[in-house]
Amino acid sequence: MKISLGAISYCWDKDTTEQFYHRAAQSQVDTIYLGETVCSRRRLMKFKDYFAIATMLKQSGKNVVLSTMALIEAQSELGELKKYIDNGEFIIEANDMAGVQLASEAKLPFICGPTINNYNRASLDILHKMGMQRFAMPFELSKSWLKTVIGEGENTPQFEVEVMGHGYMPLAHSARCFTAKHFNLSKDNCETICQQHPKGILVQTQEHQDLLRLNGIQTQSASFVDLTAEMMQMQQMGVNYFRVSPSQLACIELADELTKRLANSDETQDDMAMETREFANTKSCNGYWFGGAGLQKSS
Repeated sequence: MKISLGAISYCWDKDTTEQFYHRAAQSQVDTIYLGETVCSRRRLMKFKDYFAIATMLKQSGKNVVLSTMALIEAQSELGELKKYIDNGEFIIEANDMAGVQLASEAKLPFICGPTINNYNRASLDILHKMGMQRFAMPFELSKSWLKTVIGEGENTPQFEVEVMGHGYMPLAHSARCFTAKHFNLSKDNCETICQQHPKGILVQTQEHQDLLRLNGIQTQSASFVDLTAEMMQMQQMGVNYFRVSPSQLACIELADELTKRLANSDETQDDMAMETREFANTKSCNGYWFGGAGLQKSS
């Protein structure tokens, strides 16, 4: 199993984004995703900027994946998607069926992102015939479900499997922008207000319990999922990639440390569990993996 860094889902400024990927280039992380996956109104980073970073990462020995948006709403967004499809060098992560269709029509391999609703082996086998090389499991599914999908012996799939094991889970995408609405702004005149909230806006219940995290048109979990203690079991199951979804620069160090620990065959499952200083005061969860409510923490 290898460690991957997911695409940045927040609206970071260009300097911070470039700093993140230059640091990632120096890490031991195997695979790095990059690209705008949330909102086309975030124009601080353009396709040419992502392509330049992708080229730099490739020259540093990384496997690079260009990630596409999870919700295509306009013709202009479809045009931007085609730029990713036609990049001529890097495989894409399709986070919307439009990306799957365009990649398949172009006879290009692709990775099926976790925001596409894949809930059975039959649909995954069809996508594999269309060109899917890797499947990232939707966040709300469980270990038990994945075991059934991966199977054993002759039933083992020909495509790779990836699980998001650390980070804030995107739970929903909407045509409306909740961050803009929070500041009484319209989506068309949002002033890219989400760039002022590089980790989203935490939403609490009336009892002041952390519930959700607003990130533009994306709604995330308030707690970050932490499946680092399950890595060895995932590897035994046949999972190929453990994804870290970045929420801060320190996520590179976390992913780097996981890469080193995974390379040490003497590590036990308990040894793989990590709690970094940056996440020490933040609640974690793993309920979906165990078939329960997502915000639960099981041991």
